[in-house]
Amino acid sequence: MWQLYDPLRDKWITLPVMPSQIRNIARFGVASVAGKLYVIGGGSDRVDPLTGDHDRIFASNEVWSYDPLHRVWSQRAPMLVARAMFACCALDGKIIVAGGFTNCRKSISKAEIYDPEAGIWEPLPDLRLAHSSACTGLVIKGKMHVLHKGLSTVQILEDGGSHWAVEDFSWLQGPMAMVGGELYVLSNSCIMKQRGENFPDKMVSCASEFQSRIGFGMIGVGDNIYLVGGVIGPGPRNQCIKLLSDVDILNVTSERPTWRPGSPMTHCRGSICGCALLRI
Repeated sequence: MWQLYDPLRDKWITLPVMPSQIRNIARFGVASVAGKLYVIGGGSDRVDPLTGDHDRIFASNEVWSYDPLHRVWSQRAPMLVARAMFACCALDGKIIVAGGFTNCRKSISKAEIYDPEAGIWEPLPDLRLAHSSACTGLVIKGKMHVLHKGLSTVQILEDGGSHWAVEDFSWLQGPMAMVGGELYVLSNSCIMKQRGENFPDKMVSCASEFQSRIGFGMIGVGDNIYLVGGVIGPGPRNQCIKLLSDVDILNVTSERPTWRPGSPMTHCRGSICGCALLRI
């Protein structure tokens, strides 16, 4: 299920069900261009309740777009390569995907770009490095950056998509969000501002109350970082798993950034599979 959050009204809106044949879709990419939300690739997270078997669809090339004005989902041209757990970014009105895993769970270095006006996917140069860990994508200073979990190296799409450069930035590990062109990381229960290789990272706010919270969505909107949903895992004093609908907001530009609550999700709770900033 998808929900749309309006930060001006602090209100949640439930979207129609995406009509994909893939049940319990997960491991997909999500991006927003031209006023539409795109859900790309991924596979089924469904487990047979009787046998415990997982669905055979680990990765797909499906692409769906959601039009918030007409409240309708539409299927778009499929990717050239089926993939899951890949980097996905919107850049200059187009969508770029790179890396990830095939349906056989083999890591891939293939990359491609989607033009929503033409409705076609075209290949891009392969990533220089493929890894056995999931990757994510960020747009920093107008360039797509691909990061693999647990690795310090970053691959950057250079010269308008002609090649990938490899840099070792030694960034902090953890959920990331962009605010005002700056990179923020939730690491060791603190929101840290990454200031580049010649400057020390700056602590913006302590977030110790989120130490046991996992599986949440983290995204920058305006001057704020939003933490959405997630799960409180079992601990020494609590063996239960708590699914959260909470929304917590941090204004990183204020003199003394402090967390404040937003309206909780109305129909969703638990782990967040994907989130994107949709401008209408």
